[in-house]
Amino acid sequence: MKNLFDFKHFKGDLFGGITAGIVALPLALAFGVSSGLGPSAGLYGAIFVSFFAALFGGTNTQISGPTAPMTAVSMVVIAGIVAAFDGEVSEALPAILSVFLLAGLMQVGLGLTGLGKYIKYIPYPVVSGFMTAIGVIILVTQILPSVGYYPKEDTEFVNQFKPYAEEIILDNILKDEAGESILVLEDFKETINRAEDITQDQILKESQTLAGKEASGVIGALKVLPRALQNINGLELLLALGTIIIIYGFKRITTKVPSTLVALLVMSGIAVGFKLNYRPIEQIPSGLPIPNLEIFTSFNFGSITPYIFTALTLALLGAIDSLLTSVVADNMTKTKHKPNKELIGQGIGNSIAAIFGGIPGAGATIRTVVNINAGGKTRLSGMISGVLLLFILLALGPIASQIPAAVLAGILITVGIGVMDYKGIKAIPKMPRNEVIIMIIVLVLSSVWNLVYAVGIGLVIASLMFMKKIGDTTEDRSGIESFDRSKAWPDEIDFPEDLKEKVFIKHIRGPLFFGSTSYFQQLVKQIPDTASTIIIRMGRMQYIDQSGLFALEDVLVDLVNNGKKVLLVKIIDQPRVMMESIDIIPDLIPEDQIFDNFKDCLIWIKKDIKNRS
Repeated sequence: MKNLFDFKHFKGDLFGGITAGIVALPLALAFGVSSGLGPSAGLYGAIFVSFFAALFGGTNTQISGPTAPMTAVSMVVIAGIVAAFDGEVSEALPAILSVFLLAGLMQVGLGLTGLGKYIKYIPYPVVSGFMTAIGVIILVTQILPSVGYYPKEDTEFVNQFKPYAEEIILDNILKDEAGESILVLEDFKETINRAEDITQDQILKESQTLAGKEASGVIGALKVLPRALQNINGLELLLALGTIIIIYGFKRITTKVPSTLVALLVMSGIAVGFKLNYRPIEQIPSGLPIPNLEIFTSFNFGSITPYIFTALTLALLGAIDSLLTSVVADNMTKTKHKPNKELIGQGIGNSIAAIFGGIPGAGATIRTVVNINAGGKTRLSGMISGVLLLFILLALGPIASQIPAAVLAGILITVGIGVMDYKGIKAIPKMPRNEVIIMIIVLVLSSVWNLVYAVGIGLVIASLMFMKKIGDTTEDRSGIESFDRSKAWPDEIDFPEDLKEKVFIKHIRGPLFFGSTSYFQQLVKQIPDTASTIIIRMGRMQYIDQSGLFALEDVLVDLVNNGKKVLLVKIIDQPRVMMESIDIIPDLIPEDQIFDNFKDCLIWIKKDIKNRS
C-alpha cells in the first residue's frame, strides 16, 4: 500500500474520483431499483465496494461498484429468496445479504489461494452468451416500468390469482398445525376457526405476490407485455423515452460530461419542476448506513444452502468483471495490476457492502476509464469516489428520492443495450459451429431460464467439446503404424529395410487422456503378426492422466502377454512419474527397455535380433 497516500497525485485523484462518482450515481440508483432491493441498496453497494475495493485491491486506478452482470445475477438471488419468504422482502433480507456476504468471502478465498488465475480459462462463447443474455434480461424487464405498468397494481391481473392465493394460505395453515401437532380430528375446529379468520387483505397480499412472480423475469415480462401495452401510462413512457434520447443524443455533443447524469438531472428536473403526477423511486433512507446485524443473529444455513452455487457464480463473475477492467486500466496507464490482491479487495468490498445492505459489485470499466482520463493515478481516487457517493447520500438523499422511476428504467434500457456482446454476435457467421452452439445455448437458457445453471451447462458443453477436439486431434496426429518411411520421424529415415516387418513403431503425439484412450487401445489390434518388437515413442507426449495411464497399462500387459518386446523411447518427466506410481516401470517394462533416444533403441533392437538368431 505504499502508494495509498501518495499525495503527489492528489489533484488528479480528486478530479478522477469525483468524476467517477458522478458517473456512478445514476447507475447505482438504477441497479438498486432493478435488483429489487431499492435505490438505497445500489447506492450502499457503490459506496462500500468502491471505497474498500480501492483500499485493499491490486489495481491503482480501478473504480468498482454495482455492474449490469452482477445486478442481473443478484436479481436471481433476490427473487428466489423473496419468493421463499412469501414476498416479504424485509423478512428475506438477512438471507439475501448472507448470500452476498458469502460471495464476497469466496472472492477473498479466490485471491488468497491464487485460484483467480484459472478464471481466464472460461471460454469466450460462454462469456459472450452470458453478457448478451444480461442485456436481454435488463432490456426486456425494464419495458414494463418504462411504460408505467406494474403487475402488482393491475387489479384485474391480480384478481386472477385470488383462488390460488386462498389455497396457499389454507395449505400454510395446515402445515403450521401439523407442525404444532394439533391437526387431529377432535381439534379440526381449530383449523376451521383459523380459516374463517383469513381476511381479504391477506388474500390480496398473497395474490399480489403471485402476480409479481408470474410477471418476473424475461418470460414473465413477455407474458404480461400485451396487458402492459394496453395500460400504457403516457407520462411514464415520455419520461423514459426522454431519458433514452438524452443519453444517446448528448454523447454526440460531448463525452466529457456523463450523458446518464445529464439525462437524470434534466428529466427529473422537468418532472419535479412542472409538478407532474409521476411515480418516484422508493424512499432513500437518510443518515449513515446501518449494519444489518440480522445476517449474523438470524443466520440460517438452510435458507442459503440452495444459493451456494449462485454465490460462487457471483464471486467468479465479479472476479472476471474486475480482472478484465484491470487489464483495461493496465493498458491505459502502462502499469501492472496484482490479480490476487485485486480479488481480495473486491471480496472485502462486497462483504462489507453486504453487511450494510448493499448489492454486490465489481470493477466497472467505464467508471475506471473516466477516472483515468480525469487524472486518477492511485487508489485514493476510488476511495474518493465512494466518499463522494456517501456525501450525496447524506446531503441529497431526500432530493434523490424524488427521481422518477421511469427515468431509471430508461437509463437501464440503455445499459442493457450497451452490455450486449456485439463483437461476438457479429462474429457468428465466421465462428466454428460448436462455439456458436455454446453461445446460443448460454444466451437462450440465461435469458429464459436460469443464469447460474446456463453458465454451468455452457461450461460443461464447452469442456466436452474441447476434450473431443483434443482427442480427435491426438488421434489424427498419433501415427499408429508399422514402419512407414512417408510418416517416419527424421531419426527413422535410415531404419534398416530388413527390420521393418519385424518392428512396429507407435508415435504418441500430444497428451494421452480420457478423451483419446479408446483410440489408443486399438493399438494391439493393428499390430501385424510379423512384428515381434514394439517401439512406443513418447517424446511428444507431454501429459498423461489416470485414464490414459490405465489404458496404457492395459495395452502394455496385452503386448507382453502376447510375447512382444516393448521398448519405450524418451519418456517425459510427468508421464514417467505416473508410470512408476503403478509399477509399469520397472515391473512391466524393465529399465533396460527404456531409451533416451531412438538411436540407442535401434542399437538394442539389432543386438536383440542377433541374439535371437
